[in-house]
Amino acid sequence: MFKNLIRGTAATLVVFAGLVSGALAAGADVNATITGLALRGVDPVSYFSNGAPQAGDFQITEVHNGATYRFTSEENRDLFKANPAKYLPQYGGFCAFGTAMGVKVDGDPDLWKIVDGKLYLNLSQSIQERWNKDIPGHITNADTNWRDIKDVSPSDL
Repeated sequence: MFKNLIRGTAATLVVFAGLVSGALAAGADVNATITGLALRGVDPVSYFSNGAPQAGDFQITEVHNGATYRFTSEENRDLFKANPAKYLPQYGGFCAFGTAMGVKVDGDPDLWKIVDGKLYLNLSQSIQERWNKDIPGHITNADTNWRDIKDVSPSDL
């Protein structure tokens, strides 16, 4: 019985260490959960291939820039692996409007728009409505701000 307790505790510690190291591996430039999951598990390729976000399979993943991405199929994962920049959301998956304002706030994978072949996320419906009023201007501001805030923790902004 004592051996089983030790084995169980050791296994728990190994899993916990893996989760913590995964979470710490995602840098300040990626909007990921504490476990390192990006896009809340949505397949980034699905926006482009299906025209809508789809939940990825927890068994089909790829780690990129310290964050874990899930995919609906191995084909989508392979497309991502071949060209991550084509499918990754801009500004690390943080809200594009927030980035235009110089802050990092959560980007909701269900509030999105593809502009000139690039994926942008927004925080809320009302923010997305503001974003839609001047998308080119907001992208220009966000691109400029991103250079300064990319590697800064959201809590430090």
